[in-house]
Amino acid sequence: MAQAKASVVKYRVELTETAIQHIDNYRRFERNVILERIRSALGGEPAREGRNRKLLRENPLADWELRVGRFRVFYDVAEAERVVSIVAVGHKERNTLLIGGEEFPL
Repeated sequence: MAQAKASVVKYRVELTETAIQHIDNYRRFERNVILERIRSALGGEPAREGRNRKLLRENPLADWELRVGRFRVFYDVAEAERVVSIVAVGHKERNTLLIGGEEFPL
């Protein structure tokens, strides 16, 4: 008896120019880790909370956050278009979030 597999609708992941600049500030190894995690975590169900994904309180940056170790990827999801827009990438140093080399209030 064959079992039916659940199909997961794929999302297109787009990086804004600003997010690309943020990622370019990191070393090559760090960039590769961040980009691989974006691909693996956000292509299937980006608007589902999980251990490393959470819906943020209202803020001027983005609706969602993906944690990648000390790095933080901020993104929005357009459900109708099936598009994930990466809007910013930063990292945490203790209780401080740095995005593009500048402190961003938490």
